Amino acid sequence: MSTTAPLETLESNPWESQEARFNLAAQKLNLDEGLWRVLRYPTREITLHIPVQMDDGRVEVFTAYRVQHSVARGPGKGGIRYAPDVTLDEVRALASWMTWKCAVVNIPFGGAKGGIICDPRLLSQGELERLTRRYTAELMEFIGPERDVPAPDVNTNEQVMAWIMDTYSMHARHTVTAVVTGKPLDLGGSRGRREATGRGCMIVCDQAIKKLGLERSRTRVIVQGFGNVGGNAAQLLARAGYRVVGIDEFDGGIHNPKGLDIPALVEYRAANGTLQGFPGGEAIPRAELLTMPCDILLPAATENQITTRNADRIQAKIVCEGANGPTTAAADEILQDKKIFVIPDILANAGGVTVSYFEWVQDRQGYFWKEAEVNDQLQHIMEASFQDVVAYAERHQVNNRIAAYMLAIDRVAFSIKLRGIYA
Repeated sequence: MSTTAPLETLESNPWESQEARFNLAAQKLNLDEGLWRVLRYPTREITLHIPVQMDDGRVEVFTAYRVQHSVARGPGKGGIRYAPDVTLDEVRALASWMTWKCAVVNIPFGGAKGGIICDPRLLSQGELERLTRRYTAELMEFIGPERDVPAPDVNTNEQVMAWIMDTYSMHARHTVTAVVTGKPLDLGGSRGRREATGRGCMIVCDQAIKKLGLERSRTRVIVQGFGNVGGNAAQLLARAGYRVVGIDEFDGGIHNPKGLDIPALVEYRAANGTLQGFPGGEAIPRAELLTMPCDILLPAATENQITTRNADRIQAKIVCEGANGPTTAAADEILQDKKIFVIPDILANAGGVTVSYFEWVQDRQGYFWKEAEVNDQLQHIMEASFQDVVAYAERHQVNNRIAAYMLAIDRVAFSIKLRGIYA
């Protein structure tokens, strides 16, 4: 079994890109053909058409999805994104990546993902709340602490999770805090959750520079994206002594070869809503910043940022994938030929789901940890997972991405074999 998708499809369709990597890893594992079929496709795909009464009295109908890729190792786990360009193939890919991500860091979750086709910038707070609550009500029989646990993703946040938790609890007739993660602290959220994905990126960067013999103070970093993941990663890396020389955002980038003052940049962005005009750096077009000289390139925006059109111009020694699917399958070989050390997304950005797991555990216990304990446990898991992936890559003579897929697929397949196929 192998994908025959054309290059342009692999470059634009995240599901095809994910499938190409899955097929290669499964082939190298000599995966049983039956297990190959089981793991290749999602367990369940739900498409919803949600009516919402708008503020002016009109009724709009929004298309929404929830895909559960695998629940072999535990409940489904994955975020919900609100965006005008959400597609079923994108949600499928993200759900499968969550399966592999949870398996790479060896936490007892499967993979799921959700999305609603909308532009949240054009919706009022009341419209967003009604949309969220109706979406939750339609999914009542498919989500829950033992079934599928949503979380924030693109354009969703703690408030959206609070609405989901409340709606689910009203239907369940008792408070169920463990139905979602990424909640406000006062509703059962975990300390350290907001920074967790960025912190996980910093931890694996530390491991990578140690392996390559680099020093923090001499390591130049360019971050694409300055949201929750990229913003927190940039702040944590700068605080740890890395030299963050470039930040890329939706409206353009900012660059300073001597290093950007990240706390000042955070304040400037909060005050102005943009990085443009920041006096501590030079404005750089978006496309250029990704290919400028650096030691670590940390794409933390959206899918398909490193492609066959720019991969040969990447000058980083390390690519740490803070986003999901930032590198296309077709670009992998180019980065490998350039001997760039890639920390794949299903490892690099797994800090978020790891601390989501901690939140789920705390909610179910009714006992909450100090932030230092959360961060210590996260560091232990991320460091161990990095070593597992690198050792797998060296043992099987494959790149880090295929090694991460092989390790994840092996773990999920082993669980299915132990459970058997129910008939």
